[in-house]
Amino acid sequence: MVDAEAYDRGFARLSRCTVAALLARVPRGAGRLLDVGCGSGVVTGAALALGAEVTAVDADPAMAALTARRFPGALVLEAALPDLPFEDAAFDAVAGNFVINHVPDTGAALRELRRVLRPGGVLALSWWKADEMTATGVLLDAMEAAGLTGLAPPRPFAADAAPERFAGLLAAAGFAGAEVEDVRWRHRVDPGAWWTDVVGAGGPRFGVIGRQPAAVAARVRACYERLAAPYARDGFPVCAHLAHATRP
Repeated sequence: MVDAEAYDRGFARLSRCTVAALLARVPRGAGRLLDVGCGSGVVTGAALALGAEVTAVDADPAMAALTARRFPGALVLEAALPDLPFEDAAFDAVAGNFVINHVPDTGAALRELRRVLRPGGVLALSWWKADEMTATGVLLDAMEAAGLTGLAPPRPFAADAAPERFAGLLAAAGFAGAEVEDVRWRHRVDPGAWWTDVVGAGGPRFGVIGRQPAAVAARVRACYERLAAPYARDGFPVCAHLAHATRP
C-alpha cells in the first residue's frame, strides 16, 4: 500500500499540472465523469469544481480513502483497470491522469474505458514522456550510479507510449478522433523534499530505496543530490503526453 499523504506531497503535486489540460478536453458540464486512477484526488476536486457528477476509482485503498475524505461530494470506490464495476455506458466522460502507464494491458484497459462511456462520450488520458521525465530520471540514474539496479518492476506500457502507437490503440479499441499533444513544464520543488516524498510514498519504483540497508540508501541519496543539483534553481523539466478521443 502506498503512503497516500507522501504521494500527495510529492507525485500529486507534480501530476496536478496536467489536470486543467486534461479537463479542457472534456466538455464543460459533462455530467457523469469517471476519474480513473484517482490517486489523491487532483482530478476529482477540479471536476467537482466544474460542476461534474464525479465517480472516482483507484486500485490502492489508501488513495481511495484519502480522496473520499477530501471530496465527500464524489463517489469513490476501490477498483482497477481493466475490470471496472460499472454498467455499460455509465459515464459521459472519463479522465485518467497518469494511470494508463500503470496498467498491465493497454488495449484491454482502453476497451474497458470505451465500454463504460456512452456513445458520444469523451476520454482524456495522460502519461509521461519517459525521455523528458527529469524529475524521476534523476532518481533512476542515482539508483544505477549507486549500483541499485534490476529491482524496479517491468513497465509493459513502454511499448505503447509513443503517440502514434497510442492513437492506433485508441482506434483499435473503438474510439474516434484520437489526438495526442504534449504538455511541458518545470517542476519547481526542493530536491530534498522531492526525495523524501517520492521515496517515502513507497511506490513500486522508488519505494525500494527506502527498504535498502541504511548505507545503500545513503549511497543512492548522495548520487541523487549530485544529479539533482543542476535543477535546484529552475526545477526539473518534464513532459507529458495527453490523448483525447470520442466513443462513436
